[in-house]
Amino acid sequence: MASSPCGNSNFDSGLEIKTRSVEQTLIPLVSQITTLINHKERPKKSERTLAAIHRVGQAVSVAVGRFVAVGEAIASENQELKDEMGQACFEARRAGDAIAQLTDVGSAMQLQTDGGRVTVFSDRTGMVKAARLLLSSVTKVLVLADRIVIKQIIRSRNKVLVTLDKLEKVSTFQEFVQIFSQFGNEMVEFAHLTGDRQNDLKDEKKKARMAAARAVLEKCTMMLLTASKTCLRHPDCESARINKDAVFHRMRCALEQVIEIVTEARSCGENKVLPTSIYNSIKDFKCSVECLRENLQSSMPQIVIGQLEALVERTEDFTDSPYTSHEQRQAILSVCQLARQDTQQMVHAWIEAQQSVHAKEATEELEVAVLKTCQSISDLRRELHKVAVGRTTDLLKVNGEHLSLRALKAAGAEGNLEAVAEYSRMLTEQKEQLVEACRLLCHVSGTEPLEITCIHAEETFHVIGPQIISAAQTLALHPSSKIAKENLEVFCEAWDSQLCDMALLLKEINDVFEGRRGDKRPYLSLPRPGKHSANLKTAKAVMLDAEEQTSMAKLGLELRLLSSDVDSELEKWEEQEHDLVRQSQSVASMAYNMYLFTRGEGLLKTTLDLFHQAEVLSEEGLQLCSSLRTFLSQLVDEEKSVMITEMEKLVALCQQLQMGAKAPVQGKTATFQKVDSSIQTTRNIMTVVLSLLPVSNKLNKKYKSERTSLSSLQDWGERQDASTPVKDEGALSNKNTNGFGVKSLEQHMVGLNLLESK
Repeated sequence: MASSPCGNSNFDSGLEIKTRSVEQTLIPLVSQITTLINHKERPKKSERTLAAIHRVGQAVSVAVGRFVAVGEAIASENQELKDEMGQACFEARRAGDAIAQLTDVGSAMQLQTDGGRVTVFSDRTGMVKAARLLLSSVTKVLVLADRIVIKQIIRSRNKVLVTLDKLEKVSTFQEFVQIFSQFGNEMVEFAHLTGDRQNDLKDEKKKARMAAARAVLEKCTMMLLTASKTCLRHPDCESARINKDAVFHRMRCALEQVIEIVTEARSCGENKVLPTSIYNSIKDFKCSVECLRENLQSSMPQIVIGQLEALVERTEDFTDSPYTSHEQRQAILSVCQLARQDTQQMVHAWIEAQQSVHAKEATEELEVAVLKTCQSISDLRRELHKVAVGRTTDLLKVNGEHLSLRALKAAGAEGNLEAVAEYSRMLTEQKEQLVEACRLLCHVSGTEPLEITCIHAEETFHVIGPQIISAAQTLALHPSSKIAKENLEVFCEAWDSQLCDMALLLKEINDVFEGRRGDKRPYLSLPRPGKHSANLKTAKAVMLDAEEQTSMAKLGLELRLLSSDVDSELEKWEEQEHDLVRQSQSVASMAYNMYLFTRGEGLLKTTLDLFHQAEVLSEEGLQLCSSLRTFLSQLVDEEKSVMITEMEKLVALCQQLQMGAKAPVQGKTATFQKVDSSIQTTRNIMTVVLSLLPVSNKLNKKYKSERTSLSSLQDWGERQDASTPVKDEGALSNKNTNGFGVKSLEQHMVGLNLLESK
């Protein structure tokens, strides 16, 4: 047999793909190569099959050629990547040429007469080697391009840190205003880069950590503004300095955490082993019980008993708490005791099954014992969940009244240091209760991303509590200071915002526990241009009165019904992880919050809350449109045109909602009209989303079915229109190589997407 056009290569193919953009770019290439390799060997090959093979091979070669040209341009602009990128591009081009040569099969007559020529039919091993080399080299190019994105984030962080140092050292208002303006612009750039990175990450734990760090930066930006201004106004005030230093420290920690996530570095703090949550312990315990059932290891009984004791020990966070009622404590202890008894019986049944000559009866007894043990463990999880959720719900109700915060503000404004000290003790106790509630929720969170969010909430309450107290002390020392009063207000708002986040977290944990998918949507919107200028004035928050709520009732009811209809439609999707499902769930949930606002209930208390929610909903709606556009690019169905029309409506409505939410208003009548307009537009958005979902689900199933049925190259070839050549899109030739990254490389796989859709 003649030698393969692609020789052996030591190229490293063990590359881990960490972002969705890299993964999505590789999909069409993997699909076409798989089609080439997995064709069925048949003695007779039709002209259409041969034409299909030739067309796929040439399309792969052309797309790889363009792809490599972009990679080489990236290498020329980034000297530190030049050697690695050059080697990867060389390997990719070599593999692409090899595939083109192997798939140059000509006609059936030529194939029979020219028996000595190497083709995909005569050298299957050569095709496999070329395919492997191509995939590894293309992946290497994409991963190297991804490093450029990481470098951009690091450079942006470094700029922010330099400006942050300057802000910390300023001594005049004029200098502060100038530097803070620069800081705001740099934070906007950093926000956009990290936001894109967060959405692109595949690892849900990293996404949750990134969301937490970005949330800290968002909230701390406003705190930094008022804390710095207070310190400049009262330079000799120790409590003002403490307040300001805490904000700067927290921002630096958040910036460092972002870099740790994108570079996968390990900080000293991260080397510490965090205590395992109870839900993880239960998962490990049940896994060991399954191993025991399968009789995998003779040492399993001791492992199972040890795991149960460790699990029971962790329930002490619940039973030792002074805030756990006697009835709750007894219920937890009783379930723990029952779990111990059932586990002992299960171990005894396992030993009996090992020794018994009546294998069938012994196995049945073991099965019953396993089921009882799993049930008692599930009962323990349910009891702990009830305690954690009940405690958190009660705390949110109590803290929702803001009694201690209002008292602190009043005492500070009066200059009453004794009263400030008294109410500070009250706030500290509330903080400790909330911190403990976060810890309990962490135990029952149900997923690792939610566990990370619980830890973030715990840290936030732990930090903001003392910051509120130091701000109140500053105001008490300078009761006539407007900036000290504004500073205290900002920290109180941050506390209230975290309470709202905790309520959302509670809902997600309940969703996971009850078998519904927890919504993984961060309601985050980091600083936008002009939002954090040095002379920022906060718009006045307004609550709807009873008459306005009544007039809104009908509109709100329509919103609730539409939200329910969307949720029902989403339950019909087989792929609950699909981007369209997740983003539609997010939009529906926010619309439901707006409905609750019309009733004077829920998390949105004021019109400002509503307008902010409307703005975030519009952004999520636009993200949904982007996902729809990507989804539609894969389809060639007639119904696609209908969806495009509806999608354009959705884009227009989301933009209308966004502009309306940002538009300034004055006076109660104008505010009410803005509320009415926001809810009406949201209702229209929900109507369009509801019309899009059934068609999208149908087309998605059809698309999946067609791809699954692509079992052989010949079958695929019979469905092709052999007369339709691969389009050579002019947009594929990109002469401007500025700002290259993974996205610019994605465009150069378009040829494969076009071929795949035919």
